[in-house]
Amino acid sequence: MDFLAPTSWAEGLETKAAHPDALPLAGGTDVMVELNFDHRRPAALLDLNRVPELQEWSHDDGRIRLGAGVTYSRVITELGGTLPGLAMAARTVGSPQIRNRGTVGGNLGAASPAGDSHPALLAAFAEVEIASVRGTRRVPVAEFFTGVKRSVLEPDELIAAVLIAPPAGPQQFCKIGTRNAMVIAVSAFGFALHPDRRVVGTGVGSAAPTPRPAPGAAAFLAGELEAAGLWDSRGPLPEGLAGEFGRRVRDAAAPIDDVRGSAAYRLHALSVMARRAATWAWDSYRDENRSAA
Repeated sequence: MDFLAPTSWAEGLETKAAHPDALPLAGGTDVMVELNFDHRRPAALLDLNRVPELQEWSHDDGRIRLGAGVTYSRVITELGGTLPGLAMAARTVGSPQIRNRGTVGGNLGAASPAGDSHPALLAAFAEVEIASVRGTRRVPVAEFFTGVKRSVLEPDELIAAVLIAPPAGPQQFCKIGTRNAMVIAVSAFGFALHPDRRVVGTGVGSAAPTPRPAPGAAAFLAGELEAAGLWDSRGPLPEGLAGEFGRRVRDAAAPIDDVRGSAAYRLHALSVMARRAATWAWDSYRDENRSAA
């Protein structure tokens, strides 16, 4: 196995173009497990951990441009107040050692249905910035995943960054596993209120072949809030509304039975997590109004 270690972004793109079969390494918390268990044996590893451009984040036309090499620990410590949903998800990742090494870009590149950052990114309507020697393109995260551990990335492309707008309203992230820490999600759910646009963002994890939003459930909840004038009044949620939202999120999932949990349990957990996330976020939205008053 060849080991390729570029030290600049331009060199990284040139190396990927010359070695399209090279497996990118951006943290390695997924890749090294697969190598250790001999589940993958690529012709070459492309180590991107020495590329400084990937380890930077910046403001980009009202959004945060998060370099693909920014670790979970830095998301928590440097962007916890700016990107609260993603920071909530980052806090559930592995152990401190894993959070110090693992990256949001690496999580996206692995394209696992159970990736912890994916529900939060979906709920925030994030975009993935993809680059190659041919140019750069941006893809909504909802369109990035194409199958189990598959994405829209072409063989010569790498993830450069993720673009995420700071929230106009509260965000939530829920995850359930077989224990409280250092666990792959049995199911997960990301939620965001976008009162500036009067829309709701959702993200379902570990309950379908790919991470996915629940657009029908989101449109239902946003429509009910609009019809009742709640976006403006910030009154209490009508009885049963959060529960119905949870049921519609459940209906958007397509889980399987596996060693971590049954499909039936995943569906039930999603319904409960969605109900709770919507309730918690709405309570925070109302508290913001009372605090301002």
